[in-house]
Amino acid sequence: MTTTKPPKATRPVRLGPRSVAALLLISAIGVIAFGWPLLAAPTSGLARDHSQDAPWLLAALLPLLVAVVVATIADSGLDAKAVAMLGVLAAVGAALRPLGAGTAGLEPMFFLMMLSGRVLGPGFGFVLGSVTMFASALLTGGVGPWMPFQMLSLGWFTMGAGLLPGAERLRGRMELAMLAAYACVAAVLYGVVMNLQGWPYYSEGTSSVSFQGGEPLHENLARFVVFCLTTSLGWDLGRATLTVVLTLTIGGTLLKALRRATRRAAFEAHVTFEGPQR
Repeated sequence: MTTTKPPKATRPVRLGPRSVAALLLISAIGVIAFGWPLLAAPTSGLARDHSQDAPWLLAALLPLLVAVVVATIADSGLDAKAVAMLGVLAAVGAALRPLGAGTAGLEPMFFLMMLSGRVLGPGFGFVLGSVTMFASALLTGGVGPWMPFQMLSLGWFTMGAGLLPGAERLRGRMELAMLAAYACVAAVLYGVVMNLQGWPYYSEGTSSVSFQGGEPLHENLARFVVFCLTTSLGWDLGRATLTVVLTLTIGGTLLKALRRATRRAAFEAHVTFEGPQR
């Protein structure tokens, strides 16, 4: 048995048709889970029960995450080493979360997730973000109705880094600048998406920022924008600032380490069998 040498340039794991289908399905379920209270009738009481979505969403999310991994392996021919690296990065990310404890939005876990998604690709990036959030919730006691929504949001954040262009060619300062710009925008959007999960029942009332079931969508969205600006923007900017600073200072070093580990794992090496030599 002989094994071909892995390529010198490390490429993110490519998405195949089955991986794309699995990611589209899980993302569609996530969009529905986040947004359906905006369309609920005021007399239905459904918006006030938005927290009851969590057990159902988690029950659907976990097998779909496994499906994404299986589909990625089937499409790309990856082996157990890739899954092992996924587990190691998830464990490190979960350990990083208590360091910031969410104080003023300072969460170093996002820095590692973004760079890992860049190196591993969008499919594994989505699974990594979701699994890391699940593990960190168990570690910090942050289990609650918000947890499956956090898993989806961080999965999208990490997947987005894997979808950025120039993954095979762009290196050095240009790549770091692109990742810093992505971190600035995506870290804020993470907070906005998570606000959408809690806003329908956290802000219930008659104020100018409260969710009003049955009101026109554009009016509720206007209230939601004001809610985000007045409640969580400071936290979101703290998350974005820390992720940008870490990316510009030590991002290059960590990217090299992740790519070196990926090359040595030889994810793309092809195993062939040869007959006995004569």
